[in-house]
Amino acid sequence: MALLPIITLPDPRLRQTSTPIESLDAAVLTLLDDMLETMYAAPGIGLAAVQVAVPKRVVVIDTAKKDEPKNPLFLINPEIVWASEDLGVYEEGCLSVPDYFEEVQRPARVRVRHLDRKGETVEFDADGLLATVVQHELDHLEGGLFIDHLSRLKRDRVVKKFAKAARLDAALKQPASAEA
Repeated sequence: MALLPIITLPDPRLRQTSTPIESLDAAVLTLLDDMLETMYAAPGIGLAAVQVAVPKRVVVIDTAKKDEPKNPLFLINPEIVWASEDLGVYEEGCLSVPDYFEEVQRPARVRVRHLDRKGETVEFDADGLLATVVQHELDHLEGGLFIDHLSRLKRDRVVKKFAKAARLDAALKQPASAEA
């Protein structure tokens, strides 16, 4: 297994729509394992493949608390097939929008259909934190970020902050010009 680099805002690859997995092969299983290791190391509770610059419809999730045994979910070609009308609010963060947290309102319950690691179709119902994480990660597959659920003012502030930080980082990485 390997740790993968997580891309961050304002990287335009985060806005790519992910393509379905056509065949479940060793490369996909390796990607799932590498994503899980990367997510745990970050640390995070969800990671979409597009966040590691692989625009495929693959997600890993583990909402187990630190004192609980790990309970990873591997979602291949996931889709939400039902969402409740009642809403829930959770403070969300994102490994691709580091150190920024904001409350987001989403459906409180969802039903998810996906392929598992064996290529079998599975459905499960999620509520609470798991429902939020599933929706957050599936947004990534469509090129979305949790900040898209914020007011335009808040979203614009966050985007500008990360764009400025990226420009400063790039400037610091520029070699100093040699003077004769």
